Amino acid sequence: MLSKSQIKLITSLKQKKYRQQHGLFVVEGLKTINELLQSSFELFKIYTTEHNKFDANSYNTDKEIVITSSELKRISFLSSPNTALAVFKIPSFKKPENSGLILALDDIGDPGNLGTIIRLCDWFGIKNLICSNQTVDCYNPKVIQATMGSITRVNVNYVDLQEYLKNTNLPIYGAFMEGENIYQKQDLNNGILVMGNEANGISTTIEAFISEKISIPRFGSLQATESLNVATATAILLSEFKRRD
Repeated sequence: MLSKSQIKLITSLKQKKYRQQHGLFVVEGLKTINELLQSSFELFKIYTTEHNKFDANSYNTDKEIVITSSELKRISFLSSPNTALAVFKIPSFKKPENSGLILALDDIGDPGNLGTIIRLCDWFGIKNLICSNQTVDCYNPKVIQATMGSITRVNVNYVDLQEYLKNTNLPIYGAFMEGENIYQKQDLNNGILVMGNEANGISTTIEAFISEKISIPRFGSLQATESLNVATATAILLSEFKRRD
């Protein structure tokens, strides 16, 4: 049976300030929980309606608490809870490497977009993802859900993006509607690719550090679509960078 203090702790982790305060975050979904159990992330507790649901060799079974379906509903952040919810410890951030292709996000606000972008980094082999301090927390439950486990294979860092870009010697590419056609650009090298906020794009303060503006051309005959979803645009640009790699 879950205690009131356990319920209070788990449900509080929906908010960033409590995740930071306790150093914990919630993971739901059997696949994602399994991914994290197989990684270097440290397990705090697993709450499950089915005993021995996971590989006993991948975690300390003393950290497993069997609960009822109704109890799971009380702590789950999903409208239709799975059979388990896990709480993991937030790891220490690793300093990003200053090599290869690096993706930087300027104030991405939607958890689903960030989760998808983390999956894209995993897919395209982008080891380092740099987020502005205003970008949504990567340990937000919706972000974790959307990463489908890729959070374990991408080094996510939160920085003062302006200071970070100021102190790099790498070329800095920025995604803009009026940039150079990515498919016609002759020189496309490893560096930092900056993607902007869903509604406002790259901010003027960050734009000042962009050395090369690039864009994805519209092929539709009416040219009526205003813009692409930031995760979709990120997928297209990363694919083109990697195609040239």
